[in-house]
Amino acid sequence: MGRSRGGLTTKIHALVDACGLPILLKITEGQAHDGRSAEDMLGSVGSGDILLADRAYDSDALRKTLAARGARANVKPMPQRRNPPAFSKRLYRRRNLVERFFNKLKQFRAVATRYDKRDDNYLACVKLASIRIWMRVNESMA
Repeated sequence: MGRSRGGLTTKIHALVDACGLPILLKITEGQAHDGRSAEDMLGSVGSGDILLADRAYDSDALRKTLAARGARANVKPMPQRRNPPAFSKRLYRRRNLVERFFNKLKQFRAVATRYDKRDDNYLACVKLASIRIWMRVNESMA
């Protein structure tokens, strides 16, 4: 749990599949940079995959790690980059699946209000809410 002028804060990092369902979840301190947490979340990204991420994850190190795995990064480049890498706006629109997942996650009161004081309890709560999201998608209509 991070401490800032606003109080105790945390960030939820999520890796979702092409349907917007969570694959990997992680929480970090609120003041920690997003790009540093990306390295250990790339274990499930394999050959032929495309990582869609926002500007906070724009780094050459992340792109090299993905290239070594045979994957590609479509990350919106930072505006001050001198040589911006290739970027597809059309493909970047699919990143809204991550935002939709976070909106679904915030529907769970315990996640949105963050009453848990310990980070392991909060991560367990986030994972339980993610399981419920998976179950909604996979419910049978019979």
